[in-house]
Amino acid sequence: MNEIRSEILKHLEKNSKADLGELAVLLGTNEVSIANEIADMEKEGIICGYHTLIDWDKAGRGYVNALIEVRVTPQREKGFAKTAARIGNYPEVTAVYLISGGYDFLVTIDGKTLLEVSKFVSEKLSTLDEVIGTTTHFILKKYKDHGTILTPEEKPERMAVTP
Repeated sequence: MNEIRSEILKHLEKNSKADLGELAVLLGTNEVSIANEIADMEKEGIICGYHTLIDWDKAGRGYVNALIEVRVTPQREKGFAKTAARIGNYPEVTAVYLISGGYDFLVTIDGKTLLEVSKFVSEKLSTLDEVIGTTTHFILKKYKDHGTILTPEEKPERMAVTP
């Protein structure tokens, strides 16, 4: 990958709404070149999508987020890919990762309530033939997500005493 593409990706990963003009100045080129590189990377599947990070608690619409460790039996001649695709097709699932360690997948899901998430795990995920075990972890508070600090550093309420 050339240097300009790498730099564009670094900036877009931090801010998907980065201004093309600002990127051009930062990278010493013009807006048309930046726009063309971005379009090419989208066509090539290097840039897979754009997302907005929302603090739903502050927006007044909280969600329950969970991380589910899943142990599976790999499918003959298909490995883990078929099972990962099957799990990823559920609308509640936001991500599926093949991981190392005692489990095979880490699945992230969003739901409206703890009960809704629990029902998803027990009624949909755990009932798949290839799934042999799950462990669910509910996210209680997010401090940082996708590189963004969500809870600003608290300022001390007391004034410093100076002589």
